[in-house]
Amino acid sequence: MDFDLSEDQLALRDGARALLDDLAATTRVRHVAETPERWDRDLWAAMVDQGWLAVAVPEAEGGVGLGAVELGVLLEEIGRHVAPAPFLPTVLAIDMFRRVGDVRAVERMLAGEVRACIAWSRHPEVVRAEPAGREWVLTGRPDPVPYASVADLALVVATDPDGPALFGVDLDVKGRPAAEPAMDLTRPIAWLELHRDPAWRLGGADMVQALLDQGATATALEMLGGASRALELTVEYAKERVQFGRPIGSFQAVKHRCADMLVDVEGMRSTSYWAAWCLAAGDDDQSVAASTAKTWGSDASKRVMASALQVHGGIGFTWEHDLHLFLKRAQLDQVSFGDSVVHRARLASLLRPKVDAGESVI
Repeated sequence: MDFDLSEDQLALRDGARALLDDLAATTRVRHVAETPERWDRDLWAAMVDQGWLAVAVPEAEGGVGLGAVELGVLLEEIGRHVAPAPFLPTVLAIDMFRRVGDVRAVERMLAGEVRACIAWSRHPEVVRAEPAGREWVLTGRPDPVPYASVADLALVVATDPDGPALFGVDLDVKGRPAAEPAMDLTRPIAWLELHRDPAWRLGGADMVQALLDQGATATALEMLGGASRALELTVEYAKERVQFGRPIGSFQAVKHRCADMLVDVEGMRSTSYWAAWCLAAGDDDQSVAASTAKTWGSDASKRVMASALQVHGGIGFTWEHDLHLFLKRAQLDQVSFGDSVVHRARLASLLRPKVDAGESVI
């Protein structure tokens, strides 16, 4: 069985990389980071024009008709370039609105008219949902939300009388929060304060679980791209940096660190694309695959970034070095949609019934 990307998927990857090499080079990312909004409108327009938002949407619904694996190819490249555009939260929102049959909302997001952010909290009960006539109101403050300061729509996970549920909040009506100072310079981050703000209910626990599977897989793929690029930067530096008359890459300790980084990156690749395939195929183990990818990805990303800093030495600890762009973005991705601790616990709850029934967990 061939587990490599197909020729079409490789062509998609090469095209995406070429576009991002041009519009999301680290010099441009740094320039965007110094602007008040901290996101790139031109890059966003290019993503929309290329049909990236529609990659996983069926042709009958106005999409490209590919799937979650092809979307994963794009997410990996976005992570590889620390691209400052709200692609990940918007494609997740598109999938959620497709599930509830809101055609108009999907069309507007596909056209790039509406940008989304996702307010996900480790503890959903921090945001409470109460019925107010035919509508709902939300109260609470979720975890810091990437792109909330520039989004038109927020998807918020909250707890209603029936348990966890997913709600939509119109930020044009509520007002957008101001971006906060943050270590991650590659995207704006804001607190979304909710004080009995009007919202509409998209679905209950099943919808929340679907968003968790999609979000965990997407962030794992983005972390894969960042870790892969950090490995490349580290190997390049190890070949060039000379100590005691020899490139440091010739020293056994440095070789071992780079080898360990490669093992971690390839593990991230295997688990994240397995999760993407499970989502595309509607496999029964898609939740197991998503949590596996997020668990491995979060832990491996930490190890890769730590080793990259160690090999780079003093230069790697300076803000002027590009490695910091990848490090800080990875640190936020590692906890987005749950960190490795959350997903280990989720895996245990998902696999326990199989163990009790005497079934294989694989």
